[in-house]
Amino acid sequence: MSMSVGEGDTEDQPMSDINTTPLVDVMLVMLIIFLITIPAIVQKVPLELPKVRFDPTTTKPENVSLSIKASSTGACEVYWGQTRVDSSELLDRAVKKLKDEIERQGGVNAPGLELPEAHIRGDINTPWRCIAGPIYNFQMAGFTKVGFISEPPPNGA
Repeated sequence: MSMSVGEGDTEDQPMSDINTTPLVDVMLVMLIIFLITIPAIVQKVPLELPKVRFDPTTTKPENVSLSIKASSTGACEVYWGQTRVDSSELLDRAVKKLKDEIERQGGVNAPGLELPEAHIRGDINTPWRCIAGPIYNFQMAGFTKVGFISEPPPNGA
C-alpha cells in the first residue's frame, strides 16, 4: 500500500485515504463463490412418499417382541415377551438370541441367512430415554432390524 504525499498548497499534509480496491475485489470474488455454491447446497431431492398408513408386520417365531413402558415412579420397564428384564440382561439375551439363530441356520456364511428382528411396542406415555436404551442394546448385540409396532386408528380414520 502506498500513500500519496499531496500536491500544491497541501504539500505538508500526507493523504490518509485507505485504498479500498483490494477489499472490493475480495468481496466480489466471495459474492460470486456464494452465488455459485448456494444452489448446490439448497437442492431438494424430488421424492414421492408412500401413500400407505401402515404396513402389516409379518411376525416370525424367531423375532423378538419387546414391550416398554414407564412405571408410575418414572422408571423404565422393559419386557422380553412377558418377562421383565433389565439393561444388562436385555443385552445378554439379545446376543444369545442372535448367536443361536445364526447357528440354527447353518452359520454366518449360510446361504439365505435371515437374521431375527426386534419389534418394540412402546406405551404412548413412555419417555424417549426408555425406548432409546433397548434400541442401543439391540444394535450392540448385532441386530440389523429394529422396528416399532403401532396400532392403526379405529375404522381406518
